[in-house]
Amino acid sequence: MSQSPAAPSSSDDQIDIGRLVGLLIDHKWLIAVITGIFVVMGGIYALLATPIYHAEALVQVEEESPSNPLEDVSSLLGVEPPSQAEIEIIRSRMVLGQAVDLLNMDIVVEPKRLPLIGDFLARRGVERPGFLNGWGSTWAGESLEINEMPVIDDYRGETFTLEVLDSQRYALFYDGERVGEGRVGELVDFLDGAVALRVKSLSAAPGARFDITRKSRMQAFIELRQALVIKEQGTETGILNLSLTGPDRQAIKETLNTIADIYLSQNIRRQSAEARRSLEFLDEQVPKVRGELQAAENKFNRYRTQQESVDMTLETESVLERLVNLEGKLNELEFAESDLAQRFTPGHPTYAALLDKKRQLERERDKLDERISAMPETQQEILRLKRDVEVNQQIYIQLLNKVQEMEIAEASTVGNVRILDEADIIPAPVSPNKPLIVMVSLLLGGLLAVGWVLVRAAFNRGVESPEQLEELGIPVYATVPLSEEQQKLVKRVKRRHDATAKDVPNGVLAHSNPSDTAIEALRGLRTSLHFAMLESSNNRMMITGPSPGIGKSFVSVNLAAVCAQGGQRVLVIDADMRKGHVHTAFGGKSEHGLSELLSGKIDRGSAIRTSEIDGLHYISRGMAPPNPSELLMHESFTRLLDELSPSYDLVIIDTPPILAVTDAAIVGKQVGTTLMIARFQLNPPKEIGIAQRRLGNAGVEVKGCILNAMEHKAATSYGYGYYSYSYK
Repeated sequence: MSQSPAAPSSSDDQIDIGRLVGLLIDHKWLIAVITGIFVVMGGIYALLATPIYHAEALVQVEEESPSNPLEDVSSLLGVEPPSQAEIEIIRSRMVLGQAVDLLNMDIVVEPKRLPLIGDFLARRGVERPGFLNGWGSTWAGESLEINEMPVIDDYRGETFTLEVLDSQRYALFYDGERVGEGRVGELVDFLDGAVALRVKSLSAAPGARFDITRKSRMQAFIELRQALVIKEQGTETGILNLSLTGPDRQAIKETLNTIADIYLSQNIRRQSAEARRSLEFLDEQVPKVRGELQAAENKFNRYRTQQESVDMTLETESVLERLVNLEGKLNELEFAESDLAQRFTPGHPTYAALLDKKRQLERERDKLDERISAMPETQQEILRLKRDVEVNQQIYIQLLNKVQEMEIAEASTVGNVRILDEADIIPAPVSPNKPLIVMVSLLLGGLLAVGWVLVRAAFNRGVESPEQLEELGIPVYATVPLSEEQQKLVKRVKRRHDATAKDVPNGVLAHSNPSDTAIEALRGLRTSLHFAMLESSNNRMMITGPSPGIGKSFVSVNLAAVCAQGGQRVLVIDADMRKGHVHTAFGGKSEHGLSELLSGKIDRGSAIRTSEIDGLHYISRGMAPPNPSELLMHESFTRLLDELSPSYDLVIIDTPPILAVTDAAIVGKQVGTTLMIARFQLNPPKEIGIAQRRLGNAGVEVKGCILNAMEHKAATSYGYGYYSYSYK
């Protein structure tokens, strides 16, 4: 039975909240069942989902110690540790691409498992049962390792299936067709050489199958780069955390260690190459500086000979010492600038800082030159010549020292990178988070269940109180509670042309359980009808309703039984010649009923049947005719009612729903009293109003209404819903 919300006309806000709470209370078991289903599904998923593990390694990138004139200037600039540059180097094809090649990561081997539970069983170490030998699935302990799989471009990304024949032989399939056999350890060609395969090891029972795919190197590199996460520990520490996640614990650990080793090796090679380039640069400069030194010494000696040994004053020696120091620093910056120019543009911060420092030293030198210009000419010349000798001598000695340093550095290069922590696996899987999955399933199931109840109620709001019917201007003659005993008398019947089975009564509740509360309510209705029908034009009463399945036949039969038990002679006519089932309540058949009587196939005596209750007779619907409405409109129906009415104290006519067909409007003109049935929480007030107007348009006045199947519910409000019925 459909249950839905409604809302009284006052205190909307407060009652709406109460209505929502009431709806949830009324549907608590439904909500609990739906939530439980979601929790069970979430638990099963958490149990069967493949666990994902996390591996981490720690690498330190140290600041390079100065090994050539260029690097001395870095201390002047405050250069930060090159962590971001090193991160990009690790993520480059130079490093990750080599890892792909070494580990054959472009060759993907996937064992075929049993659906849903295969991976779970393999993770639990369940080995192949004996009765499954020869099946294509793989189990715990079965593996395949491939050394190489060269393929042409047309077959990259294509999936091949390898089936184990025995411990040394296998068969290869492509698109379901067998393309050849191979042996472990041999490079075997398939598809006319388009595909080759070398299996390194094979440990599986005959019949086990593996899917093999050769991806492009670039695709494997991209997937590895996306999976690898690199972060710097802290700020400007130069310590890099490398992490990788995946379902295979050993594979991600091996992959991470391989990446770290490749990065360390390339760093050493890079540092060695830089030392070699610096050494080559210095080797080019040594002969030039040596030549300049010799020329300066020769020139100085010739001048002293010509001047017959000139001595320098203390002031001149002081100026010379300062000038030589400046020239030495400028020459170091010249070397640094030569190297920087190969790697940076003048706009780079490092290069710009060097130029700024160089200009500062040149300004100091210019000031000393001004002091020198004020000295005597002989002192100026001897100072310049002596300066050239000492500056060149200083540069020459520095170069020789740097050459020796570079030779030692090249021979003993260790790089500026070291592995602090090798890769290791966090013991517990990082996903799935089983408690979180179960909790999310619980919340999602509860929200969906509550949402479904509220949405269903919003679109299907049925009447819940007599006051709602009285607001439509229809008197409520009785409120009939839902009877549990009546439910026991109902059976499921499926006719030949029906899509689904339907509930039909299989007994008269007033006869089997006369003390039932529903029957007591109908006794009260009998009393109300006695006075209501005093002013009626005849003793005929029609019972109808807006929709199917609201209990019209139940009320018709049991009201007739109650009246008969009160000493009246009562006749029940089943005027629903399409789907009426009054006959099933009395244990009879539908044949030889109203349709045959109206069509003249049988006489009145054959159509009227007795029941177990004294004074209660009934006429079944008969065989379903093609034209029920036309039969009811025929004068034979009017004549039948006129003939039957004098023989009975009350004639009750059960009709089809008025919103489905027009039969009730036709019958209503033949009776003196019309009652409308509304089912609790099924028929919205608006629907009942439309049914009343439809009868009114046909000239049929609804005397009153009966609220059927009333239940005690926590929800109390009402609203409007959508209604449309098929009645065939």
